[in-house]
Amino acid sequence: MNANQTDHKARELFDETRRYWRLMSVYERFEELVVYALSFVIAIVVVIALYQLFQRVIPLVVGGGLDPLDHAVFQQLFGAIFTVLIALEFKHSIIRTAMRRDSIVQVRTVLLIALLAISRKFVILDLEATSSSMVAALSGTTVGLGAVYWLLSRSETPPRQP
Repeated sequence: MNANQTDHKARELFDETRRYWRLMSVYERFEELVVYALSFVIAIVVVIALYQLFQRVIPLVVGGGLDPLDHAVFQQLFGAIFTVLIALEFKHSIIRTAMRRDSIVQVRTVLLIALLAISRKFVILDLEATSSSMVAALSGTTVGLGAVYWLLSRSETPPRQP
């Protein structure tokens, strides 16, 4: 989605909110304001995280110190990238709520964000300093969340016609 499409969707969202504001209950208005506030805060977090990512990567690239095969560099770099991706997924779920496509809580989105967070944990995990029980717990959690996500996805997909 390019910047013009994003601007157009944002304008549509604000226009729709303005049209239906009088029809909304007090709680719906409150919910709408909270969604806009959270969206703004998360946008700031994404910008800050992206700025800090650039602050870490650019000196490494310019100085020739970026070695993605170095495990420590890989962990830091992709840990920071995952942080930005997780924040973007939060932002996306809030925007989807604001556009009234979904209810306030979407289980699939929460599961996806949890899976992203655990994936990030696996990327930055120092296996020498982490107990095997912790790795097993994270693995079990990943399998459990993945299974629930898969089951939810299957239940929302209409059955195939013979």
